[in-house]
Amino acid sequence: MSRTIGPTAAAAPDPAQARARLRATLIGGLAVALWSALALLTVLSGQVPPFQLTAMCLAIGGAAGAALSALRGGDPLAALRQRPAALALGIGGIFGYHFFYFTALRNAPAAEAGLIAYLWPLLIVLFSGLLPGERLRAAHLAGAATALAGAALIISQGGTLRFAPEHAAGFAAAGACALIWSGYSVLSRVAGHVPTDAVTGFCLAGAALSALCHLALERTVWPQDAVQWAATVGLGLGPLGLAFHAWDVGVKRGDIQLLGVAAYAAPLASTLALAAAGLAELTPRLLLAAALIAGGAALAAMGSRRR
Repeated sequence: MSRTIGPTAAAAPDPAQARARLRATLIGGLAVALWSALALLTVLSGQVPPFQLTAMCLAIGGAAGAALSALRGGDPLAALRQRPAALALGIGGIFGYHFFYFTALRNAPAAEAGLIAYLWPLLIVLFSGLLPGERLRAAHLAGAATALAGAALIISQGGTLRFAPEHAAGFAAAGACALIWSGYSVLSRVAGHVPTDAVTGFCLAGAALSALCHLALERTVWPQDAVQWAATVGLGLGPLGLAFHAWDVGVKRGDIQLLGVAAYAAPLASTLALAAAGLAELTPRLLLAAALIAGGAALAAMGSRRR
């Protein structure tokens, strides 16, 4: 008998429910694929400051979502008419993550801060055991830990990580990042009644708040050529636009444990994309990281398959 952690699961779903769950999981996986382009597109976007770039991209993503809603005959403004709790969750998740991530990078070395921030997939797996009807198996935990080891190899770039006390504020901000995005993802499952179209409103509100942070903290720098503008628009339409909508579908109706582990593929795919563009080097360390992440995902899939 397999070991489980958390509440007792409900009866096994019927085939239609299983197909719907699989479809939602695949849609959530699309978000991970889009986030894999984040590093390459960010590099290609030039020297635009982080908060300014976030404001621009979230505005593009929100505008695209509103346009699609209008084309479907919906009311784009309906995305902004949500209950206060839903608005706090969505805006806090999308804007809060980016705010604390950039705060962490300003106050701590990038490798250490990035690794702490990227604890969110593991936290999603852990927190999912508290959700009604979910079963957290030992295979999910083993898979998440294995994939985290692979991500650590990439984020640290094979170097030694040093968590110095003078960077405590930055590390705390990175930890807040991990808690905010994992909490947003898991609580979105509880707020399943909130339509995915509401993500459009969350993006637009996040754009406004990011713009305020930019005006307070940064000097404005615009993209300098067509390539930089294309990369910025690509970021807004993909990693900071469609990805948030796809992730919402996945965490609300898909296999949230498997998605949490699969999210560790994003830093690997990002590095591979940079290497394909000639902006990074393929090394044996990357092959080992790929094996660990793939192995972790396989373990998590085994745990989900037993469901």
